[in-house]
Amino acid sequence: HSPPEPSPMQLTRSESTITTVSSLSTASTLSVAAASYAGISNANDDILSMRKQLTLPPIGVGAWAWGDSVFWGYDRRNDDELKEVFEYALSKKLAFFDSAELYGLGRSEELLGKFRAQCQTKEEEDTVIIASKFAALPWRTKSDDVVKACKASMKRLGALSPTDYVALRGNPIDLYQIHFPGSWSNEEYWDGIADAYDQGLVNAVGVSNYGVDALRACHAKLSRRGIKLATNQIQMSLLYRWPIANGLLDVCKELDVKVLSYSPLALGFLTGKYNKSNHPSGPRSKIAEQLFKDDAFEQLMTTMTEISKRHNAAASQVALNWAISKGTIPIPGARNLKQVGQNLSCLDWSLDADEMKSLDEASSKVTGFITPDKNPFPRKDINTGLKMYDS
Repeated sequence: HSPPEPSPMQLTRSESTITTVSSLSTASTLSVAAASYAGISNANDDILSMRKQLTLPPIGVGAWAWGDSVFWGYDRRNDDELKEVFEYALSKKLAFFDSAELYGLGRSEELLGKFRAQCQTKEEEDTVIIASKFAALPWRTKSDDVVKACKASMKRLGALSPTDYVALRGNPIDLYQIHFPGSWSNEEYWDGIADAYDQGLVNAVGVSNYGVDALRACHAKLSRRGIKLATNQIQMSLLYRWPIANGLLDVCKELDVKVLSYSPLALGFLTGKYNKSNHPSGPRSKIAEQLFKDDAFEQLMTTMTEISKRHNAAASQVALNWAISKGTIPIPGARNLKQVGQNLSCLDWSLDADEMKSLDEASSKVTGFITPDKNPFPRKDINTGLKMYDS
């Protein structure tokens, strides 16, 4: 449901609400209805901007690889392929892209801004949903650091005027998230995303890589300011089940915080592309060495292959449908037309209860993938003692 639309004379913000709506597919959608007016102040004048309703589809497109040359081998000569990915998602009405200021040191945002600006009509442009993220770097200690970073992201996305930080009408960032916990200043970051929301720079706010305790604390603080914590973006896949095992997924449901599951294809290992004699290059090669020593992983891939054949689908679609069936919105990466087409086509079918059971049984036995202790995020806020990360 959505709150009633305010009259033009109402200038106070009403509290945001999040509603889960069943779609025609088996997945659910997130509706962040924030019908409100927010004052955006600058040196020249005040701009009144009405927040639009934000609806996240059952699946999105991760844009980590769009600019990242270290992990994903990004090459500017392939930008035309990325544009094809963008246009395909747009044509399927699934143009939800997740980016971050750290992805390619801003290149991912620049590309998304460029592609959005090339939409043929304003109506088409308005269907594009872009999420981005603030990096909790140790020298950023103030709430204003979040607001400044948000404005810089908006500028790269083409959502600001060239000469000053004035939001172009209708182009706030749809979803702005804290990328990962900080070793300190986490409460300042929460104030920062709230300030960005209050200033009309963003339509909704979220966090990423937050554990149970941090999620509860952030949710409570934002609630005191009348702002809904919309999402928690966490790693979750058939190979990374820790948020299920430790209760994080359940707490997200309890607080009505939607889960965006990143790396739902487990860095490509759930696509069926790799095997014992064909490993990926770069940083993923070390992960492959451990994973392909695990016989349980081979059994999982056999189970996925059997299910995919039953549905005339790809193994990657099995992994994505598993994530959707767990109540999350997966955001798999895509660098070419084949990948995005294959990923988004997972919505054409769904897993039944027996298939989910067999996947859960097979995946729970795999031990060769990344474990939470190997991830680099701070476990605690050293000033408050709050546990920030668990999986």
